[in-house]
Amino acid sequence: MSQPTDTSPPKTAPTGSTGLDFQPQRNGLGVELSTPIQDIGADAVPELRERVWRHRFVLLSGQDFTDEEYVAFGHRLGTVRPYFQEHYHHPDHPEIFVSSNVPQNGQKVGVAGTGRMWHTDYSFFDDPLSMTMVCPRILPASARGTHYVDMVRVLAELPDHLREPLEGKRCFHDATNYYKVQPKDIDRAIIELVEEFRAEAPGAWHPAFIEHPVTGDKSLYVSSGFTTKVEGMRHEEGEAFLKELFAFVEQERFIVTQEWRIGDIFLWDNRPYIHHATTVPKGEQSCSYRISFNDGLPFYAGHTGAVGLAS
Repeated sequence: MSQPTDTSPPKTAPTGSTGLDFQPQRNGLGVELSTPIQDIGADAVPELRERVWRHRFVLLSGQDFTDEEYVAFGHRLGTVRPYFQEHYHHPDHPEIFVSSNVPQNGQKVGVAGTGRMWHTDYSFFDDPLSMTMVCPRILPASARGTHYVDMVRVLAELPDHLREPLEGKRCFHDATNYYKVQPKDIDRAIIELVEEFRAEAPGAWHPAFIEHPVTGDKSLYVSSGFTTKVEGMRHEEGEAFLKELFAFVEQERFIVTQEWRIGDIFLWDNRPYIHHATTVPKGEQSCSYRISFNDGLPFYAGHTGAVGLAS
């Protein structure tokens, strides 16, 4: 078996040429930046994107911003992609994916209980989302956060009996099991809902191991939320293999949790991480806003999906 190597992002984060002051986080998850997003202009965006690629996660702390400023910041960072299902959208800003159990003006807005499984955003499409940022708008009374697993580290420590069957193989990603039932679905058959969802999101094959287009880091690109098949494996064989693989990936020693605070924005690269939202206790209110975008690069080396950047 090959010896594990140090796969962690750089420990230091010196101030760049734009004056952005990045500091390592105490929990080891990337770096922190306290510059207001309104002050991060087009000239500083390339450095911020570079830090996300190199450090994998940036905490933008102590922020105070309107919904309009949040959306504008997303457009500066890359090509924003509104979620493909409109009932997740903010009523005034479709770029914002709303995860909320709090009505607005007596109306349901967004969807409650999202992201409560290990996944990476849009892996079930041919062109996954390069980067994601999330900010809490309403915090529950109890703690709230997001768990992350660094899949570069996981791949480095993956034992041979789990690594070798995946060499040169692809895995299939499918979100059908996490379809959120809507009011319009009443009196409709499950098979009809599944067929309709799969017409919009048919699933996608991606390499089991991917290479980052900037850093060259290799990571394991699977998740128990969305990965359902391994190329070349029969159904029963694949299910048993994936069960063992996910058990290895989701060990406590690989998980780092970033607690939510009002005024924080989490910004991360979807290539090296899978993530999992913490559960909101019944009866407590929670609301967060997500914006996801492409960063102008292939999702992985050899990928041919859309790579647009905002002008």
